[in-house]
Amino acid sequence: MDPLVQLDASRLTTREINTRLRGLPDGANVVITEPRGRHNLAVGLTRQLAITIDGNVGYYVGGLGDGPVITVHGFTGWGVGENLMSGVIRVKGSVSQSAAASAHGGLVIVEGDASLRAGISLKGASIAIAGDAGPLTGFMSQAGVILIGGNAGEALGDSLYETTIYVAGDIASLGADARITELTEDDVTAVKQLCDQAGFDHVSPQDVTKVTSARELYHFTAHASAY
Repeated sequence: MDPLVQLDASRLTTREINTRLRGLPDGANVVITEPRGRHNLAVGLTRQLAITIDGNVGYYVGGLGDGPVITVHGFTGWGVGENLMSGVIRVKGSVSQSAAASAHGGLVIVEGDASLRAGISLKGASIAIAGDAGPLTGFMSQAGVILIGGNAGEALGDSLYETTIYVAGDIASLGADARITELTEDDVTAVKQLCDQAGFDHVSPQDVTKVTSARELYHFTAHASAY
């Protein structure tokens, strides 16, 4: 096993931390201590690193990642996992808005609640939220999967494209062009697999509500009476 690398954020700048992370080989294990809400930690990494951040962090932790497995023992600010390409980000607390914005791949796990616009413009990644998700979750999401283990806020899936959203709790309201569709055996299997990956044991895969696009916004329609 590779030796543990410890980085003290109280003694290092964000640039110094990220530079050291980029210089580590595949398989390295890292602990970042004293993050104290620092922004932009562990961004742009392309190696198979196991990174533990011991405390709360600010904006964009793990953004643009392509391979690392990041565990945050605390809360995060905006845009955790923004533009993630591959890898896993697990947040032991709750997250602020726009979690996994435009993420193309990988998995973002939130063990607490997510604020508004989680999965905005999602492009293929998976998001598993143990608790509640705020308004406009899945806004303009284009591909991927969102699992909400609690309740969903207003305008869920507004302007949704091909992302599938599963909700274990109540839905405050659906957004434009979002609709509730029939749950299939394939859906149940997909939810079970995602729950297994996330470590969620409070979600019953066969009892979730499935939300997809009605596809009525795909094409512009001109009504003569409007002119």
